[in-house]
Amino acid sequence: MIQRDYLIIGSGIGGGSACESIRKYDKRGSVTLVGAEQLLPYKRWMLSKTFLRDKVPPLKKLPHLEPGWYESHKIETRLGTMVTQFNIDRRLAVLGNGETIEFNKALLAMGSRPVRPPVAGVSLGNVIYLRTIRDALALREMASLEKAIVVIGGGLLACEAAASLRQMKFKVSMMHRGQNLLNRYLDPETAAWLTALYVKSGVTLLSGESLNGFEGKTVLRNIQTKSGNRVAAGVAVVACGAEPNLDLVRNTPLSGPHGSPVSEYLETEEKGIYAVGDLAFYPDRIMGGVRRQTHWENAREQGMVAGANMTGKKRIRYEQVPYFWTEMFDMKLEFVGDFSMQPTRVELRGAYAKKKFVVRHYQGDKLRALLLCDAQPREVEAAKAELRTALGK
Repeated sequence: MIQRDYLIIGSGIGGGSACESIRKYDKRGSVTLVGAEQLLPYKRWMLSKTFLRDKVPPLKKLPHLEPGWYESHKIETRLGTMVTQFNIDRRLAVLGNGETIEFNKALLAMGSRPVRPPVAGVSLGNVIYLRTIRDALALREMASLEKAIVVIGGGLLACEAAASLRQMKFKVSMMHRGQNLLNRYLDPETAAWLTALYVKSGVTLLSGESLNGFEGKTVLRNIQTKSGNRVAAGVAVVACGAEPNLDLVRNTPLSGPHGSPVSEYLETEEKGIYAVGDLAFYPDRIMGGVRRQTHWENAREQGMVAGANMTGKKRIRYEQVPYFWTEMFDMKLEFVGDFSMQPTRVELRGAYAKKKFVVRHYQGDKLRALLLCDAQPREVEAAKAELRTALGK
């Protein structure tokens, strides 16, 4: 049996950051990082942006750390490997090859998987779920061979992928059941402006349409909508959300309906077992309530905090203003605060036409979020400080 001080399950940014933080505070403890992908932790956010649209994929820019970092810091990596069993009481993890690791402390950082719509044809060739490097490379190749690409969804990933594909001069349509894009995060006026921008950029919008199925013998040929329409498509990019990878700990205290419940220190109720990133359902000390975020910046910060706490050398609360960002065409949108509810009032400063603006979201008289377009880093930090002040934090 293999014995380890620290077992990191998941080789995404959360797991990679935890390894960094552990080594900062504990130089000698034995660490094993187990990941389902064959690659060390990389910048997944690039896949729908520069990695997809650059003529030559910037593979060298993808790794989160230099490839030799893990070996030089004595981090054992088990890539292309799944943890198939996780025994909380005995502190044991069984790998796909049958090996067993006995651990002192563990981190759950398995991330998310794309939601597969419950319709016919989801496994047809040329139906892509953009999650891994392999997915992005396959999409690049398929797009170059097919004329019509349809992106299913109207959220962040869907908008990023559609914008990148359009910048590559492909014929792109978006099927979204809402009338406007990003309507989960944006107020109606800003969402309408963004939607019009996509149309102006040459994206065909199939608004108000819901997916009913994919048609084709082995490879996609048509997409069927619930209204009965058939849309010709050579490639479909499905971006209908993601769900946390909690199957390993299903029916245990480590799994709940909204993720893996953790304390402000990112520790589960099982002492010595932590969860971060897309899994962690954590108390939000700044905005209030309990929250689960599915963005790269969040997983990065949580991995650093959890890694430090696992060593016992530090005791750090996870206390961050919720923040994420996106790139679409020639602009960057940055989201500071809580966008989980539609605002009762918004305040626009700047101009949509110039793609330089700030939209403040209010619930009653309380500032809850700020949306910034093409802001400088100092402006983003100022927005975070403004929100903290408004909340009395």
